[in-house]
Amino acid sequence: MENHIVIMAGGIGSRLWPMSTPEYPKQFVDVIGCGKSLIQLTVERFLPLCPIQHMWVVTSERYTDIVKEQLPELPESQILAEPEARNTAPCIAYACWKIKKEHPHANIVVTPSDALVINTTEFARCIAMALNKTADSNAIVTLGIKPSRPETGYGYIAAKVYTDASGMCEVEAFKEKPDKETAQRYVKAGNFFWNAGIFVWNVETITTAIRDYAPQIAEVMDRLEQALFTKREHEELKRLFPMCEKISIDYAVMEQAENIFVVPAEFGWSDLGSWGALHTLLPQDHNGNAKVGTQIELHNCRNCMVHTTEEKRVVLEGLENYIVTERKGQLLVCRMSEEQRIKEFSTSKK
Repeated sequence: MENHIVIMAGGIGSRLWPMSTPEYPKQFVDVIGCGKSLIQLTVERFLPLCPIQHMWVVTSERYTDIVKEQLPELPESQILAEPEARNTAPCIAYACWKIKKEHPHANIVVTPSDALVINTTEFARCIAMALNKTADSNAIVTLGIKPSRPETGYGYIAAKVYTDASGMCEVEAFKEKPDKETAQRYVKAGNFFWNAGIFVWNVETITTAIRDYAPQIAEVMDRLEQALFTKREHEELKRLFPMCEKISIDYAVMEQAENIFVVPAEFGWSDLGSWGALHTLLPQDHNGNAKVGTQIELHNCRNCMVHTTEEKRVVLEGLENYIVTERKGQLLVCRMSEEQRIKEFSTSKK
């Protein structure tokens, strides 16, 4: 059974404005100042498990040129361009129906394109364990991140039995993003994990599950199937894909399916969904400041996140708990406590 990787790259990352914009979202940006974008790092960490010739990127049709530019070795036929966003269930269904047509025995990992992983060796070990489980069974495996804090911005996975970090546990339930008190209870319980949105299954398992739990989407995909890998695919996709129910894979399949397992994982993961999350992951100076840029000078600043890669020199004085970021002529200076309003700021016309 051959491994295939489906990389979802259609999001706009509005909470990381102005670094991430609808025209050029965070998955295509060098967020941490390492010289590679998040999608390039995603491909890189899967290469020990799968050649790029077996990777598939599902993205918005307006980002296909960026994907081609950043991943020149990826076969162009494996850049799947959604005519419009319909959430993750139709996105995953399209990729898996397409893979199944030419690779009916594929073992598949579905992953976001915009997360950061620090320990890539441990990450590969966890994915390999999951692939081994799904290769010869109808199991669905997901990766659960051991929580380091009572985070309210992530969904959680509840495991039936938690043994140790190297084991695999049966999933009891998927939980929505909790309030602070509930998140504290989850962390204390010890058998709850952050949902990283990484899923592993073989192609027969997932297509059957979508037929069982999301039959409307399966029906659309069956109509599209005849056109896959033909000159008619683009036209038929444009006509049929918008008919799909707009729903996440969590709601459509994961919360209903049986035989689901979680691999408890600790490999320095973040979905980089906010400036605060990036601040937590980056190296910090003795005053708790994190920075990405060419020449950033901080004087009497504490607990700040500064991201100014396009500026030659940046000097800041007297700031505490602030986000300072600039990209393509757009500057944001915002208190860390108000970062939940950044999406609102990014669309403001005032």
